[in-house]
Amino acid sequence: MRVRTTALAVVVVGVALLIGSVLMVSLLRRSLTDDVRTAALVRAATVADFLRSSPPGEPIPIGDQEEEFAQALDSQGGVVASSANLSGRSPVVRLAPGETRRLDPGPVDEGEPFLVVATSAIGSSGPVTVIVGMTLETVTESTVATAGLLAGGIPLLLLVVGVVTWLVVGRALAPVESIRSEVEAISSRELHRRVPERAGKDEISRLARTMNRMLGRLEEGQARQRRFVSDASHELRSPVATIREHAEIAMAHPDRIGIEELAEVVLEEDLRLQRLVEDLLLLTRADEGTLSSRTEHVDLDDLVLAEASRLNGSADLHVDPSDVSGGRVEGDRAQLERLVRNLLENAGRHARRAVALSLRQADGEVVLTVDDDGTGVAPEERDRIFERFVRLEEARDRDSGGSGLGLAIVREIALAHGATVVVSESPLGGARFEIRFPAQRG
Repeated sequence: MRVRTTALAVVVVGVALLIGSVLMVSLLRRSLTDDVRTAALVRAATVADFLRSSPPGEPIPIGDQEEEFAQALDSQGGVVASSANLSGRSPVVRLAPGETRRLDPGPVDEGEPFLVVATSAIGSSGPVTVIVGMTLETVTESTVATAGLLAGGIPLLLLVVGVVTWLVVGRALAPVESIRSEVEAISSRELHRRVPERAGKDEISRLARTMNRMLGRLEEGQARQRRFVSDASHELRSPVATIREHAEIAMAHPDRIGIEELAEVVLEEDLRLQRLVEDLLLLTRADEGTLSSRTEHVDLDDLVLAEASRLNGSADLHVDPSDVSGGRVEGDRAQLERLVRNLLENAGRHARRAVALSLRQADGEVVLTVDDDGTGVAPEERDRIFERFVRLEEARDRDSGGSGLGLAIVREIALAHGATVVVSESPLGGARFEIRFPAQRG
């Protein structure tokens, strides 16, 4: 990039200087030529005054004999008078008054071009045309000298431009190279490292800050992945170890564990494995953004009442669904069933005796509330409980605390349906989970 930028700067400046030089030389030549034309017209006026008062045949006075000439022509084109350097010569050029012509080479000092002008005058013998020529040698010499200076100065200037551009671009890219080398040295085991930042709000500073934020996200994601893999392997290891332990005991002591008991243990642990794998697959789909794939009209109150009835029949709890009213949302029915089930199972695990359910419509939203009379959730833990494989201290036991994926699944399903989840203190003394869904449109 440094080479390309320097080359581009040199080319652009070179082209600009070349065009400017051509224009400047052309303007200089035109300006000097206009000066010569003006001087020739002044000389022609002087000659016209001379012809009015001089006798016929007297030479026309001029300046330098090698740089000027003059002739006076009658109406027939004959020479009436001329300067000494054209004595006895025929007309060098025939011009009408007011015309201008370039003679190359000129009639005197051959090899040099002359600019010739013509004006009308009254001589002693009648009307005449005065022709005055002046050399263009000074014009040629000035333009050649200027072109020579430009031809020598432009390469030097381009060299200066190239060196300055090389140094400036190198200095500007030095922080980028520092960022590149630092990023290249960062491996998956060193995501704690950060690229150097410098003060300011320019592009390089913003790039460094963006890179550091990206590294922070990668480090955080890697930490979450490691925790996830560690917890998942632990959760998977437990039912596998239980099945293996009972199988080994059954093989070593057939009289101590019967087929029925072994099958019951294997089936229970297999169901636990199946639920865990399904939870992991669902969370993987959530990470890929493909969780809510089907959309239909779902009566959320039907799902809540069905799960409340199931929980009433499977636990020594009083589940109160009396505050459940109609509420229709749009979404995936199976996933919404999973959300309601996980919420109620979580409340059932932590409640002492009672769980209260509420479903209502308010301000264009369908609000689902689940209250329990358990120990509640401390304010500092209310965000953490939605992380994967998180179980609070009082719920570390697997039988009471589950796998630690239930509430994580609740949050992912809620987000996929445009809903929000809030945890607060319940009037029953435990925890309150409130989910706000956008109501069905139309």
